[in-house]
Amino acid sequence: MTTTARLTLRAPKPKDLSAFTAFWTSPRTVYMGGPWTSDQAVADFPELARQWDKNGFSMFVVTRSGDDAPLGLAGPVYPETHPEPELGWNLWNGADEGQGLALEAVRAARDWFFTQTRYRTAVSYINVANAASERLAVAVGARPDPDSACPYPPPVLIYRHGEARAA
Repeated sequence: MTTTARLTLRAPKPKDLSAFTAFWTSPRTVYMGGPWTSDQAVADFPELARQWDKNGFSMFVVTRSGDDAPLGLAGPVYPETHPEPELGWNLWNGADEGQGLALEAVRAARDWFFTQTRYRTAVSYINVANAASERLAVAVGARPDPDSACPYPPPVLIYRHGEARAA
């Protein structure tokens, strides 16, 4: 768990499943390979906990401090399909956008990741049509890294967080 002035970032809980499913079955996921079916979302949810168990890190559920209702996810993931850890984010409700919550959450998750693990760099894979995510990557200090390996079919923007990758 980690906190900011307004947010708490915590491990996923079973009670988050309904909000997770509602998000992943919605059009809000169009830039992330969605929308999914309810069955796909329910099947994928345990992967968040598996990542914590396997890697010692995973995406955090983002909540407002003092309110445990989930707002979205932010943080590192490292599925077997990825060549390196990815820093990802999403807000599950459009009403939460425009308040700097995602920026605050991503900064906190990134800083926790670099402080608590051996990793000093991570990437974000961003759909070329997702201008909001690209702006957020730039706002947290990520730099374009088009030469990095990518597990997704092109066109995908790749942004690097942290130290420059060794040549």
